[in-house]
Amino acid sequence: MVEFVLVGALLTVLTLSVIQLGLALLVRNTVLDAASEGARFGALADNSPSDGVARARDLITTAVGPGYARDISASVGSYGGHPADVITVTTPLPIIGLIGFDHGLEVQGHAAMETLDG
Repeated sequence: MVEFVLVGALLTVLTLSVIQLGLALLVRNTVLDAASEGARFGALADNSPSDGVARARDLITTAVGPGYARDISASVGSYGGHPADVITVTTPLPIIGLIGFDHGLEVQGHAAMETLDG
């Protein structure tokens, strides 16, 4: 009976750890996709980088909640030698459920800027 309890506790901890890792990867991939989509939206010829920030914030809020969409910034930089819109999202890294370290995860989305020059 003691062996069953010890092995059962070990397997429970292992299972919960794998589930938590999956949740952390889901949050990371969701936030990265939202940053990339925001950069693409902000890089359009008729939009500004601030429009990209609003788009990324909406996507993150819808997918994982407003607590993960607090620190989003936009800048215009260079990516691959071309002018690019860069959206940076700094968000908590979930450690236990969705509770985690603030500013534990930072991702960037890049998109080449569109122009109307012919």
